[in-house]
Amino acid sequence: MTTVDVLYRYAPPLTDQVALALARTRDVYGIRGLWLDRTAHTLRVEFDATRLNSATVTRLIALAGLRIAEELPLISPPAPQPEPAPAAS
Repeated sequence: MTTVDVLYRYAPPLTDQVALALARTRDVYGIRGLWLDRTAHTLRVEFDATRLNSATVTRLIALAGLRIAEELPLISPPAPQPEPAPAAS
């Protein structure tokens, strides 16, 4: 089994009906977990990549009624490094 996480930012509002549909998505074979952050408007999905792929997971979330605004990276890009000061002559 290969576990993969994907993080989505969704477009509010999140209705109770959509939240219940998302909970039922957890019953799909290969979905290992769903974590919803209503404050940040994000949904993290953990799935088994030997059973599902990212496109299928995205489709399942959309079928539940959640409007996905974007897929977010799980790891922040590194902060830009300051340029070294030129040598004094």
